[in-house]
Amino acid sequence: MRAFVDRDACIGCEACVGICPEVFSMDDDAISVAVEGEIAEDILESAEEAMDCCPVGAITVE
Repeated sequence: MRAFVDRDACIGCEACVGICPEVFSMDDDAISVAVEGEIAEDILESAEEAMDCCPVGAITVE
């Protein structure tokens, strides 16, 4: 599974970073970015929680 952030939708609230810092971080423009590559199985649930908690639905995990 991989995580993706819609940069046009992200409002930079940092909720995803607080929930799953192993996958999400903020860039220089205060927009969330997801790590490239596969999400480790042991943090997949946390990444999905971050997706569910995004107030603007900017995150997908697939």
